[in-house]
Amino acid sequence: MLVLAVMTADDRERWNARWRAREQPIEEPSPWVVSIGSLLPTTGRALDAAGGAGRHAIWLARRGLDVTLVDVSDEAIALAARAADAAGVRIACVRADFDVDPLPPGPWDAIVCVHFLDRALLGRLAAALAPGGTIAFCQPTRRNLERHPQPGAAYLLDEGEAPGLFAGLDILVYDEGWLDAGRHEARVVARRPTLPP
Repeated sequence: MLVLAVMTADDRERWNARWRAREQPIEEPSPWVVSIGSLLPTTGRALDAAGGAGRHAIWLARRGLDVTLVDVSDEAIALAARAADAAGVRIACVRADFDVDPLPPGPWDAIVCVHFLDRALLGRLAAALAPGGTIAFCQPTRRNLERHPQPGAAYLLDEGEAPGLFAGLDILVYDEGWLDAGRHEARVVARRPTLPP
């Protein structure tokens, strides 16, 4: 299923160009996301925020979740839809720009946001979690610039900042340092408390 939304043309075209330039756009899910699989549900609804070509959305769908992938890029959405078909799973693909478009309606039992930083969006994602829902977030920090010129400073977390972005949620996992692929990243898995009985 493909849902079209209004977006910022510059953002869309920049990401479309990046996806067109990739020689191998379809990748395996992040080893970190796979490693936290026991903390993520296997039933319910999942959102892959800024999900690109669907590597995490497809992995979540294979686990039994009803998955919606959101990305600004037409190219990424088309790749994700084709990859899901090839994998024999269904994912809903929503083309949207988080700067101007609302989130697809929740609540969500799982949200994955890997290598995309929009601090205001993280608050909206946390608020969209179902009671007991879990968010997995991974983003490089400013220290990453010691070894890598990209992403630029505007797209990097301050050291120690990540847990504070999930106020009101229970932090299940927080790691920060020189992790996979030689990047200095912060990784958080957080869960929305369940409602009292």
